[in-house]
Amino acid sequence: MSAAGSVVLRRAGAPDAPAAAGVWLRSFAAALPTVVRPHSDDEVRAYFRDVVVPFRETWVADDRGGAGVVGLMVLDGEELSQLYLEPGWRGRGLGDRFVALAKERVPRGLTLWTFQVNEPAHRFYERHGFVAAEYTDGSGNEEREPDVRYVWRP
Repeated sequence: MSAAGSVVLRRAGAPDAPAAAGVWLRSFAAALPTVVRPHSDDEVRAYFRDVVVPFRETWVADDRGGAGVVGLMVLDGEELSQLYLEPGWRGRGLGDRFVALAKERVPRGLTLWTFQVNEPAHRFYERHGFVAAEYTDGSGNEEREPDVRYVWRP
């Protein structure tokens, strides 16, 4: 695998949608094996192609060393709605770079949701200054999985 230094963060374009969806699918499966996904792989791919990439501020981590798209981040206004990395690319600083970019793009503050079972994500976001603001029973999300809303304010 290439070094994280060969990775460029850039806005996603239509040709990136399949690769971004693939990162999401592999990352979700690795990080959240107990969470039931309400949509098939094909539905996820179509959502990335038809909604996420064309209508959300979607960024990808592109490994110019040959691996291609190895991460993605999606901003929707003040919400950091998605941040997923290829499982083998975790711990290399890409998530840190994405959060720094999100804070640069939305300097007034960010909010995000993560599942309560995703303790590594809690530690990651707390390390970046996010504070847990709300815990739910999951009735408000498609997965019906208890979640937590995090907030970062400068």
